[in-house]
Amino acid sequence: MADALNLTSLAVALRASRGLAAKADIAAIAGGLGLAASPIPVGDDCAAIPDGDGFTLFAIEGFINEFVAADPWFAGWCGVMVNLSDIAAMGGRPTAIVDALWANSAEAAEPIVAGMRAAATAYGVPIVGGHSNLKTAQSQLAVAVIGKARALLTSFDAVPGDRLIMAVDLRGAYREPFNNWQAALAAPPERLRGDLAALPEIAERGLSRAAKDISQAGIVGTAAMLAECSGVGIAIDLDAIPLPPGVDLSRWLLTFPSYGYLIAAKPDHVGAILSLFSARDIAAADIGVLTVGTAVSVMSGGRSETIIDFAERTLMGCGPVGEREAVP
Repeated sequence: MADALNLTSLAVALRASRGLAAKADIAAIAGGLGLAASPIPVGDDCAAIPDGDGFTLFAIEGFINEFVAADPWFAGWCGVMVNLSDIAAMGGRPTAIVDALWANSAEAAEPIVAGMRAAATAYGVPIVGGHSNLKTAQSQLAVAVIGKARALLTSFDAVPGDRLIMAVDLRGAYREPFNNWQAALAAPPERLRGDLAALPEIAERGLSRAAKDISQAGIVGTAAMLAECSGVGIAIDLDAIPLPPGVDLSRWLLTFPSYGYLIAAKPDHVGAILSLFSARDIAAADIGVLTVGTAVSVMSGGRSETIIDFAERTLMGCGPVGEREAVP
C-alpha cells in the first residue's frame, strides 16, 4: 500500500514524470498539422481508417536516440513489439511491418536489424520493406505496422461508470537502466501471439469499446490519455494495481511494460475480461472507475491526490471526437 505519508510525494513525481511530459508534446505537433479537423480521431494508439466491414489500422513509433544507442538489439525488438501492441490495443490483428533505420555503418545497424527480425519472427508478422541510411552520424529508428480490426477498442469510447481494468504480464524483469519491463524475450512465440489476440477477442465479443496500451507515460499517464480523449475523469486505486514482487510502486507506475493494457468496461463485463486474462496467466485487476468530470486522481488508504485536471490544462489536446480543440 502507498502509505498516507508517501501519497503526496508520489503524486508530485507522477505529475513531473518525463513520460507524461512527452505526451504533452503531441498537442503542438497535432495543432501544427491541423489534425483537430481530421475525420480520423487523433490521440488513439493507431489511426483507424474505415475499410469495408472493418478498419485498417496504422501505427508508428519512433525511438529515443539514447535508448537506441544504449541497447540497439532491444530497440529493434521493441520497434516491432510496441507497434504490435498498439494494433492489439485497438482490437486489431497485425498484417505487416515497415521500418526506417539510420546508422553510420552496416555494422552499427546490424544489432538493430537483428532485434527487429527476431521480434517479427516471434510474433509471426512479416517485415515487408522500409527505408535505410547507413551514412548518418547516429543510429535512429522508427517502425510502422499496418493491421485490421473487425471491432474497435478506442481512446474515445470510455464513459462514466465504466470500471478501469489493468492487464499486465508480470513474468519479466526490468531491462536496466530504463523503466522497460520486458516479459516477452523468453516467452514461447505461440504464447506471445495468443496474448495479443486477447484484445481483439474482447472487442469482437463486445466486452469493451475502449482501451489503451500502457505506454512510456506509465500507468497513470496512460489513464490520463484515455480520460482526456473520452472526456471523463478517472479515479485509480493504487492498492489494487498488479505489482511484480520486489518492485517499488513508485517505479512501477512509471514503467513501460512489454505487455500492458488499460481497458474500460461495464461492471457486468469485468468478470469475463478478468477470466480471459487469467486463463493466459496474465495478471489483471479492476483498479478504478471512470467518472463524470475532468480530473485523473490516485487513491490509497482512504486518501486521494489529483494528478491532472483537464479543466485546468490539457495533456495531448485531444478531447472527445468533434471537440478536439485544445483548451486555451
